[in-house]
Amino acid sequence: MPDAAENLWPTLRSGELIVVAGPCVIESESLCLRVAETMREVCARLGITYIFKASYDKANRTSARSFRGPGLKAGLKILARVRSEVGVPVLTDVHTEEQARAAAQTVDVIQIPAFLCRQTDLVHAAVHTGRIVNLKKGQFLS
Repeated sequence: MPDAAENLWPTLRSGELIVVAGPCVIESESLCLRVAETMREVCARLGITYIFKASYDKANRTSARSFRGPGLKAGLKILARVRSEVGVPVLTDVHTEEQARAAAQTVDVIQIPAFLCRQTDLVHAAVHTGRIVNLKKGQFLS
């Protein structure tokens, strides 16, 4: 698949509608593939650009016992498969500078979670990967 991030730039600049959707957290490879395939088909019929989104680690759970995801290595492997087999751009959250660099090897869009939006070093690292960055704005910002 060509670099989907490069193909996204014209759409992002145009202001056209983009759907970013997927399971909140990677629960299984098969679920991710099914969701991505279904969303790709629906968005194609509607003429809307689609970006698959899922997290390998949801660090903001309300309970320490809640499932957080498969972790960085296994999660990126699943996201790579979604990207190559389904042929859609892929987005995931990162929580550290090291994760930003690792994720950039696999995903098209790096997302900074709202609760980390003021972590300058993280934002800087994400930007310097060369990937598109989706910076979520924390509700605590005016």
